[in-house]
Amino acid sequence: MKTFKLDNEPKIEPGFKVPDHYFDTFSAKMMQQLEQNEPPVISIFQRKKTLIFSAVAAVLVLALMVPLVVQQQNNKENELETAALENYITYQTNVNQYDLINGLNYEEIENMKTPIALEDEAIEEHFSTNTNLENLILE
Repeated sequence: MKTFKLDNEPKIEPGFKVPDHYFDTFSAKMMQQLEQNEPPVISIFQRKKTLIFSAVAAVLVLALMVPLVVQQQNNKENELETAALENYITYQTNVNQYDLINGLNYEEIENMKTPIALEDEAIEEHFSTNTNLENLILE
């Protein structure tokens, strides 16, 4: 193998050359190119104002949301109570229609009344197809 010596080998010239006296005037040129405008100074008190305003806005949003959340919870509770009451009435064998009527006041009973418009033909058709007329008469 051939011995390698750094000093004897031909050297490659670099592709970039620095102009004469470039680094002597570099800092002066750079300072001239920099903008002379300083960034605006933001006061600490101004940040406190924006922080206070944002905190007040957050409190107001929460204050407006609380009644809506409470109302939704009450609606859910009422729905559950209604469902529980309906299930209780449905599955209790000792509750009859008269017990339910006794629990209602006159206005509630009147509100439940709905007019039923039946034509004579519909009634006759029902009686002609129904074979259990005796049970209907007894009820």
